[in-house]
Amino acid sequence: MIFDLWHKTKYSYDNGASFCHNITTIKPKTFPGQTLLDYSLEITPTPTDISERLDYFGNSVTRFSIQQHHEELIVVARSKVARDYEAQVNERDFLKAQKVTIAETIAHLKATDSESIDVRQYVMPSPLIANNSEEITAYAALSFKPERSFYDATYELMQRIYTDFDFVPGFTNIATPLKEVMSAKKGVCQDFAQIAIACVRAMGLPAKYVSGYIETIPPKGKEKLIGTDASHAWFSVFIPTYGWVDFDPTNNQIPKNQHIVVAHGRDYYDVPPLKGVIYSMGNNKMDVSVDLRPAKSQFNNKDLQSQSQSQQ
Repeated sequence: MIFDLWHKTKYSYDNGASFCHNITTIKPKTFPGQTLLDYSLEITPTPTDISERLDYFGNSVTRFSIQQHHEELIVVARSKVARDYEAQVNERDFLKAQKVTIAETIAHLKATDSESIDVRQYVMPSPLIANNSEEITAYAALSFKPERSFYDATYELMQRIYTDFDFVPGFTNIATPLKEVMSAKKGVCQDFAQIAIACVRAMGLPAKYVSGYIETIPPKGKEKLIGTDASHAWFSVFIPTYGWVDFDPTNNQIPKNQHIVVAHGRDYYDVPPLKGVIYSMGNNKMDVSVDLRPAKSQFNNKDLQSQSQSQQ
C-alpha cells in the first residue's frame, strides 16, 4: 500500500506572539516494510532559522524559530509512504520469536553486547512512566509468568487493555498521571500505550513508545472526510534473537499496513508531533487535522522495491 499523509497544526494567539522556537517530530521513518517516498514541511510564517537532524532515538526532528510578530503559526507536513508488512516480517523467524519465554528474555538482557545495552534503557523509568504503582504491577502480573512466551503474555496484555479500558477523548491530557488512567480505566491511545509500557517494564522487560498514524476506514457507503484521522500511538517490545514487535492496544491488533510509524521513544515526552516555547500574552488555541488515505497513483512492485533498497 502507498499512502498520502497530510498533518496540519495551527496555533492562534489572542495577542500574537513575538517569538517562538519549536521542534517537530512528524516525518515518517524508513525501515524494512516502510519507505518514505516523499516529504515536505511548510511553516507559516517563514522561519528565521530551520534545521533537520536525527535525535538520540533515530527520529527525524526539525527545529525552527520565528523571530517576528505573528498572529498564528501553521505547520503542514505532507508525506507519501509505502507500507509492506510482509517485507517487514520474516514469518519463520517470527514464529520462533513467539516461543521465547519471559525468563529467557530477562536472561538475555544481562548480556554486555551493544544491542542488549541499548535495549535495557527501555526497562528503566522515563519522564511520563517514572514509577509503577502496585495496581499496575498487579495488573501486569496476571499475564506475565516466567516460563510463558513473552509474545503471548504481551498479546494477552494488549487484549486485556482493549477490553478493560474505555476510549474517552478529552478525559486525559499529557499531564494526567498513569495511576489516574489506571484507576478510571479511561483514556486515549497515548494512555493505553503508556499503561502497556508501564506494565511490561514493571516485569523487568523492555518496551518502547511508538508514535504514528493509522488509516481510518469510513462506514460502508460513506465517503471519507478530509482531516478526520488523527495521530496514533502504540507500543513495542523487544524479543531476543528477533527484534522489536509492535502491539496496538487501542485497536487490539498487531500493527500492519494501516499503521504508519513516525518515531520511537521511551514515552510520549520524547516524540510529541510539535513542542516548543513562545513569547506571548493571553490565550492561544491549537487545532490539529490529519488525513491518511491510499494514494491515487500506486507504484508497481518493481519500482517500489528498487526505491526502497536505494533508501536503506
